[in-house]
Formats: sequence, C-alpha cells, structure tokens
Amino acid sequence: MKVLLDIKDNKADFVMELLQNLSFVKAETISASKAKFLKEFKQAVDEVALAKQGKIKLKTAEQLLDEL
Repeated sequence: MKVLLDIKDNKADFVMELLQNLSFVKAETISASKAKFLKEFKQAVDEVALAKQGKIKLKTAEQLLDEL
C-alpha cells in the first residue's frame, strides 16, 4: 500500500526517522510538485471510476476545447 502524507516541516525529520526505523516501511521524500501531481492524478482516476459507475457525467472533448 502506498500512502501520501502531508507533514509540517518542523516535524518531518522526526516522522521520516521514525518510518525509516520500521523494517516493513520504505519511506521516500518527494517534491511538492510531484505530490500535487499525484493528488490530482488520483482525483482524475476517482472521477473516471465514478463516471463508469454512472454516478457522475464527464465533460466531452468538445466541451473541454470550448473552455480554452
């Protein structure tokens, strides 16, 4: 399982040290831009899943182009 955590800067070192001392956890820091990308990508995947279930309706390509 992968988990994305948002940790206050003044506590980040403590949390990273704690995680690295757990043999069953692989901890890795990522940039803020990569974290934002991953969050937005997950939201997009969740929207597609809801659309496939018929719970929401996605915009057409034409609607997206009209917004530009």
